[in-house]
Amino acid sequence: MVLASGIGSMPGGSAQASEADNARAFDEAARVVVGELTDLLAIPELPGRGAIASMTGRTLGLVTEIPADLQPFGWRLAGATGMDQRRARSLLAQDLDRIEELTQGFTGIIKQQVAGPWTLAATVDKPRGDKVLSDHGARRDLAEALGEALAAHVADLRRRVPGAGEIIIQVDEPALPAVLAAQVPTLSGWGKHRAVAVPDASAMLERLFATMEGAGATPIVHCCAPGLPISLVRGAGARGVAVDLAMLDAGGYDDLAATLEAGERVLLGVVPTTGDVPGDARVTEQVLRLFDLIGLEPTASLVITPACGLAGGSMERARAAITVARKVAANLS
Repeated sequence: MVLASGIGSMPGGSAQASEADNARAFDEAARVVVGELTDLLAIPELPGRGAIASMTGRTLGLVTEIPADLQPFGWRLAGATGMDQRRARSLLAQDLDRIEELTQGFTGIIKQQVAGPWTLAATVDKPRGDKVLSDHGARRDLAEALGEALAAHVADLRRRVPGAGEIIIQVDEPALPAVLAAQVPTLSGWGKHRAVAVPDASAMLERLFATMEGAGATPIVHCCAPGLPISLVRGAGARGVAVDLAMLDAGGYDDLAATLEAGERVLLGVVPTTGDVPGDARVTEQVLRLFDLIGLEPTASLVITPACGLAGGSMERARAAITVARKVAANLS
């Protein structure tokens, strides 16, 4: 059976809003995903609530062993845990409390999204100087702390949603293609950080994925930028990928087919998040054309999702996109 899910980000909230208003915004998003995504629930993220709810801030809130603080230019490692890192941790705990309340009796699959180690290295600064990416030791320490944090987080999710049949950790790596291609700007903006060699990139991911699987979670990798190296992340131990159909080239089609043939999950973003929301029949036909092209039939390892970008619209549009994804999955099944 083809399933439907979400990528994670949802609209709502504001950095200037009160804590109560942001809590109501999360509650609305949570009710949408719990009501619509009954087989594979994506725990919502509302980055509109500010830096502490962003992909990087939310993940640093999980990582208790690495202190960080928030500066005007973004997140950086620090000598002691900053107030904003504590706020990020508290906000995530509040969100999970609400998910726990809404998922009583839930027996499907639950998915949590986190920033991956290479995206963290490319978006977090060292205490004095450039990105963590520029320091082999700092990026290794951050990745190891992330693995330990995720192992504890998986145990927490098991406690909160004991009926969940599977826990998927979606490792968001939008910066990975830029990291491999030496396209991450230095602090000055005049240069680029040195490219990370493929074996080094793979080794860091391999350690993280092994830790996650040891904790009882299924690791998949999501990238909303063109050029996700699907073969690299699968070779490192990812058990699936999440990509937007619009971001794939011919090589991506081949890698997608190989992933499906191996029985690993493919979360395929096919419902656009800008413009009018298309009908499910039109999107279903688009997916079937893809499968004709790669010479396969839709299988149970396929998951239909909206494309990236739901956080930039309205809740009504997000709900409509998720509903279309659910109907497309039913059509394909």
